[in-house]
Amino acid sequence: MNVLSIQSHVAYGHVGNASAVFPMQRLGVEVWPIHTVQFSNHTGYGSWKGRVFDGPAIEELVDGIAERGVLGRCDGVLSGYMGSADIGNAILSAVARVRSLNPQALYCCDPVIGDVGRGVFVRPGIPEFMREQAVPAADIITPNQFELDYLSGLATGTMDDLKQAVSRVQRLGPKAVLVTSVETQETPAGSIDLVAGEGGRFWRVRTPRLSLSVNGAGDAIAALFFVHYARSGSAATALSEAAASVYGLLKRTEEAGSREILTIAAQDEFVAPSHRFTVDEV
Repeated sequence: MNVLSIQSHVAYGHVGNASAVFPMQRLGVEVWPIHTVQFSNHTGYGSWKGRVFDGPAIEELVDGIAERGVLGRCDGVLSGYMGSADIGNAILSAVARVRSLNPQALYCCDPVIGDVGRGVFVRPGIPEFMREQAVPAADIITPNQFELDYLSGLATGTMDDLKQAVSRVQRLGPKAVLVTSVETQETPAGSIDLVAGEGGRFWRVRTPRLSLSVNGAGDAIAALFFVHYARSGSAATALSEAAASVYGLLKRTEEAGSREILTIAAQDEFVAPSHRFTVDEV
């Protein structure tokens, strides 16, 4: 399996491609990473060095891959944080080029917009670009609950609300949706839910809530869900595998007291998760 992963990148730590690429490689996927930014570290530290690339730079790299004659062997495209609509357009252009050569290729979009407590944290115009262009072009999306609410225009206080929101977003284009960081009225204290929807059916995995705040976990789970979905063709299976791996990764990170997720030290979690959880159809 070959995946073109177009995301941000940091030299130190694990967010964007620095979080998504290695887990996919550990699962035996050949990854072709293209970086939309190159920073020294994630911006949560308050200071960083590096630069943001533009759309033409992304397109130039895709051109170079195409010149190798391998673009038709790409099985999927994965995208995450988009720093500008210019970069977003370059990503969608890459998706169109891949699909023209391989109609079976999948596009997984992690529609990074914001989060509970922080609100919208991307540049103006990006939320609208996600809703109007990126999400309709995607086969799979992996929003958190805040982003699902924005994309659907609905408030998801209950599981029924959440299912309605997923169904509304699916009508935009995506056939499979993974919703992360889910808390509804049905979620017990001390727990957190992940919900996947496909073909009018919905599945939930409930895990213990961990006491840590790190960046990059969403990038990792999007990549893992994408790979497992592409291989199994089942949102329920992909949910089970991705949830188990990311919980194990975060549990190890919590135990170590690390500010960065332990992508390398906990790499066995990607192939042999130490914790498994029941997948309930809801």
